[in-house]
Amino acid sequence: MRQPIMAGNWKMNKTEHEAADFVKELKPRVSGISNCTILICPPFCNLSKVHDEIVDSNIQLGAQNLFWEDKGAFTGEISAPMLKSVGCTYVIVGHSERRQYFGETDETVNKKIKAALAHHLNAIVCVGETLEQREKEQTFKVIEKQVKEGLKGLESSDFKNIVIAYEPIWAIGTGKTATPAQAEEIHAFIRKLLPKEVAAEVRILYGGSVKPENVKELMGQPDIDGGLVGGAALKADSFEQLIKY
Repeated sequence: MRQPIMAGNWKMNKTEHEAADFVKELKPRVSGISNCTILICPPFCNLSKVHDEIVDSNIQLGAQNLFWEDKGAFTGEISAPMLKSVGCTYVIVGHSERRQYFGETDETVNKKIKAALAHHLNAIVCVGETLEQREKEQTFKVIEKQVKEGLKGLESSDFKNIVIAYEPIWAIGTGKTATPAQAEEIHAFIRKLLPKEVAAEVRILYGGSVKPENVKELMGQPDIDGGLVGGAALKADSFEQLIKY
């Protein structure tokens, strides 16, 4: 049985003070929950502060990105050992915004996944198509390439630390959402691309404008195991509703 994950990707939001206030508000709201992995992914500068606030709680800490080397002359980058040192257990890899604005490719995503796994971080690997690709009926081709090239070279044992997040890029921050049937179709397709011996165990999240109004129907689909949540994860009350779907 795959345990659901609700992962809040804060993107470039919240100062250190705002981040601490959010966690203080969220903790009592979700303190009794054990049947869902609760994860928040703040900006790098807030990771240490958030970790201090979630100690001894059921909330886990993730980062939004990492670099594939452990150290070196890579100005502005963050390594897996650095993330581990501030208490991260997860890291998002290959988010569509990283691909769109910062030139990430399937090759760099693959390197980052391997760096995360080498340091026992769970990698949330993002895949998804643009509106243009969907309209040209290229969705399955795009997803297959991203999954196969992103996960190239992994062993079956690595997949216990892999989570896939399907992000229809046309539905991120637009208020549009893939219908539950559309989302399930892609989730099921992704599962078939994974090694047979681990496919049933890998959690696949939906990441396109998940909100309290649609979460229950999305989570009712057999291959949707949680959400990679943007805007709705920035307020404690709406994130609580998602966690308690």
